[in-house]
Amino acid sequence: MQNYPNYRESLLTLMRELGQSIHPTMSGFGQLHRSGMSAGALDVKTKELMALGIAISGRCAGCIAFHVHDALKAGASEAEIHETIGVAVVMGGGPSVMYGCEALQALKEFHGNIIQEV
Repeated sequence: MQNYPNYRESLLTLMRELGQSIHPTMSGFGQLHRSGMSAGALDVKTKELMALGIAISGRCAGCIAFHVHDALKAGASEAEIHETIGVAVVMGGGPSVMYGCEALQALKEFHGNIIQEV
């Protein structure tokens, strides 16, 4: 299994490098992300939980790292993340169980760190 805090940091470094080599694309993606994930009719926590469910059913470990971290930072509880994993499993079947386990591991690793960040 991954060390999700380290994995997230590594991905952030690589994303910055990618942003230097394909700046217009990464800048556009950053703008899309900020716009799509900002509070509107849905609050940020709800959007992060939705993104986490999609990350699990879409089988994206990097996305799990970011969205578990960001859901906790937005105030999501462990119970809310557990239920999000459950919905992803319903929608994604067996493979989502495996990535749900990855999300659970990320939750365990990030939980104490997020409390310290806030």
